[in-house]
Amino acid sequence: MLPNTGKLAGCTLFITGASRGIGKAIALKAAKDGANVVIAAKTAQPHPKLPGTIYTAAEEIEAAGGKAFPCIVDVRDEQQVSNAVEQAVKKFGGIDILVNNASAINLTGTLETPMKKVDLMLGINLRGTYLTSKLCIPYLQKSKNPHILNLSPPLNMSPVWFKNHTAYTIAKYGMSMSVLGMAEEFRGEIGVNALWPKTAIQTAAMEMLGGSGIGSQCRKPEIVADAAYSILTRPKTFTGNFVIDEDMLKKEGIKNFDIYAVSPGHPLLPDFFLDDEPESLIQKMEEHGAAPIFKSGKAQKEAVVGGPVAETFNIIKAVLNPEVVKATQGVYKFDLSGEHSGTWYIDLKNDSGSAGSGEPPVKADVVMTLDSADFVKMFTGKLKPTMAFMSGKLKIKGDMSLAMKMEKMMAQLKPKL
Repeated sequence: MLPNTGKLAGCTLFITGASRGIGKAIALKAAKDGANVVIAAKTAQPHPKLPGTIYTAAEEIEAAGGKAFPCIVDVRDEQQVSNAVEQAVKKFGGIDILVNNASAINLTGTLETPMKKVDLMLGINLRGTYLTSKLCIPYLQKSKNPHILNLSPPLNMSPVWFKNHTAYTIAKYGMSMSVLGMAEEFRGEIGVNALWPKTAIQTAAMEMLGGSGIGSQCRKPEIVADAAYSILTRPKTFTGNFVIDEDMLKKEGIKNFDIYAVSPGHPLLPDFFLDDEPESLIQKMEEHGAAPIFKSGKAQKEAVVGGPVAETFNIIKAVLNPEVVKATQGVYKFDLSGEHSGTWYIDLKNDSGSAGSGEPPVKADVVMTLDSADFVKMFTGKLKPTMAFMSGKLKIKGDMSLAMKMEKMMAQLKPKL
């Protein structure tokens, strides 16, 4: 990993969303230098599904050698951000670095995305980044080597990165456009850059999108923290760059990237918005074995020859039980096209659960539309639902959180196939 140099000693970092994940990893890296860290995040009370609070993060930062100042901040609220900035300046004497890390994600199409979700993403990603930058800049201008770092992607304008989740892309690119504009506006005064991971990073958000099993295809947040450290310790003349974490660390002389992998040696899932299109990503992942394959040749033959969709549903029926129903509480409808087209359902909400062909017995909470061949691939582990969704092979209507719970059902099916 990238060694600490002590260059951030005494510097004050204002980091949004620093109670967990990448934001906290950047905070801990700076803390090892003896930096001051303002933890600007919403989580003051433990979340039932997400780890950490601003207070537990503060304890870790101080244990690592830094000074922490936890602040309850919703970056959409101008008064809350303003108060946190003023309190930080009062406590530490100024602000040297702003890291805009807070972000919201919802990977649904235009018709499937409620305006509440659109407003949330635009409010946190775009408005929150712009607002926090605006309020910190007067203090950054007084620093000897000020930086703004946005955790946002390069502006890849290929339509493929818009077509399946236009609202999210607009919101995320808003952060990147802030870099583009502010880097030029404050050139010579403040270094303004963007940082984006080359691969998926193991965070709570990633597990929500891809399921708990996706971790083996991810790197740890520490790779982003090391790349951020490299940027933030450079002169403010380093500005207007859209940095990819791995590329930056290669320039620092890092050669062994297995140290950042959750499962060293396991193929990695490339992140959004880079050069590869989703369809080619899926092909590369399958070629390198990143997605589990059929467990045996016999199972593969049965899936291909003996009516794949019907066979899959027979196995689904066999694993249904009250525990699965209690844990899921959702009704799923599958509209399948292709060679084995038809309508199927899985009821994981009522009684001991049921599955079969035709319409579900009650209104579906989630409707999934895809080719029958891709349906079989998903339930046999050859195609991750996340990748199918990214590529447009899978269309989802309804409750996205319930859609993600299908991962658990699939995990139970794998030993049967």
